[in-house]
Amino acid sequence: MADEVEDERGFFGEQPAVAVGKVHTGQEKPHYLGHRERLRERFLASHSGDGFADYELLELILFRLIPRADTKPVAKALLARFGSLSQVLGAPVPLLCEVKGVGPSVALDLKVVAAAGRRMARGEISTRELLSSWNKVLDYCRASMAFEEREQFRILFLDKKNGLIADEVQQTGTVDHTPVYPREVVKRALELSSTAIILVHNHPSGDPTPSRADIDMTKTIIETGRQLGISVHDHIIIGKNGFASMKGLQLI
Repeated sequence: MADEVEDERGFFGEQPAVAVGKVHTGQEKPHYLGHRERLRERFLASHSGDGFADYELLELILFRLIPRADTKPVAKALLARFGSLSQVLGAPVPLLCEVKGVGPSVALDLKVVAAAGRRMARGEISTRELLSSWNKVLDYCRASMAFEEREQFRILFLDKKNGLIADEVQQTGTVDHTPVYPREVVKRALELSSTAIILVHNHPSGDPTPSRADIDMTKTIIETGRQLGISVHDHIIIGKNGFASMKGLQLI
């Protein structure tokens, strides 16, 4: 019986209705099919999608997720709600499902695309010397944390050559606070034989400005680590529209 049930993406709430007063016969083709083909050809010609607007890239993703409907209105509705392609992919499933034309199945598939993007970004830094690939580190952190609804405290553990040993979320807190225990941070670094760390956490409010508590906590970790030969290269705070580096701001 399960094999006879068609996926909701092709049949139920996620498929916008055909325009009123226009019924397709066996000989007619839906108007959006030509648009899909043209957009695909443009993408192939561009090789990378450079020059595409966010809604066009989102349309291309939605072509597969919503195979039998015009996806442009859905793409534009998602962007109107969340602001950008990265914010759409970072949005939680319940909020995605509030957008007309998006149901649980499409929302889940969008999260799979987001997870693939994060995995690619992580791959960019996993085999590199991180301090020489700083923009890649920032891209990865933004992809991983910028749109989380709660604060996360992440640690990148490095070896003597500043290669990535491990990337771990140590704590998850509330919308404006994450408990951090300096001794646990240093303890974990010792367990992994890490000689240096990069601290990262997000501000769900969107403003990446370090708080006094952020600065004080970082200085405590620096002092605790110094006694055991562990360096703190930086503490990066990620917001929806930017980031702050405590080292860059000369706060540490």
